[in-house]
Amino acid sequence: MLRIMQGRQVSLISHYARCGLLAALLCVTPAVAGALECGEVVFRYVRSTVCRVNLRTDRLQLFLTDPSGRPFNSFRKIAESVRARNQQLVFAMNAGMYREDYSPLGLMVINGRQVHRLNVASGFGNFYLKPNGVFIVSDSGAHIVESSEYPSLQRAPMLATQSGPLLLHGGQLNSHISPQGTSRLIRNGVGIVNADEVVFVISEDPVIFYDFALLFRDRLHCADALYLDGNVSSLYARSLGRADEHVPLGPIIGVTITTQP
Repeated sequence: MLRIMQGRQVSLISHYARCGLLAALLCVTPAVAGALECGEVVFRYVRSTVCRVNLRTDRLQLFLTDPSGRPFNSFRKIAESVRARNQQLVFAMNAGMYREDYSPLGLMVINGRQVHRLNVASGFGNFYLKPNGVFIVSDSGAHIVESSEYPSLQRAPMLATQSGPLLLHGGQLNSHISPQGTSRLIRNGVGIVNADEVVFVISEDPVIFYDFALLFRDRLHCADALYLDGNVSSLYARSLGRADEHVPLGPIIGVTITTQP
């Protein structure tokens, strides 16, 4: 998490949402079953939950503010909002670093509209650990590019979120990530398996950057992967009965399915 206060400890109470909340969120029967799958893997003695999104069958979306312009801040509010449109939230994860007002620190494109500009400034914190990058979904599929490459893209994205650092680029680990790293946190990120398949990962145990990057490369077979955040890392996975409510969130990425009206 950045929120212009990186380095400050954030006190988290790790727990899943209360049973009553889960019952309210999970009671709608979907009319269309998506292909999204979530499950646990263990890599280098660290447990992680991996959710696989198939862009051909899963409706991937970015969420930031509700129709009144107020930040969603939570999976619960998004679930309530999409339910009013006969949709059901089946997966969600925090999707990039943000300021204290919950606005994105970097680029954000939602439904083809840029809501926050690209950030190529230098600064302190993980977001500014170069190279950082942008996760993109366009009509050519999913991609992760270096932030400096984004302005030269030929295809306008329908969805984009900027974060940092890049964990992998073209199969190569970020040179700033050291196997001797000592910072162990709960972390989450996104990787590209191919243009149609994306993996979202959250560690269940504290992990260093190096081991987290190797998970994407050596176990999940991604050539490109982007770090999304740490400490605030949160997951909503309907198939697992999970709805984290650790802290208020900024950008959120998720998958919805259509339900019976």
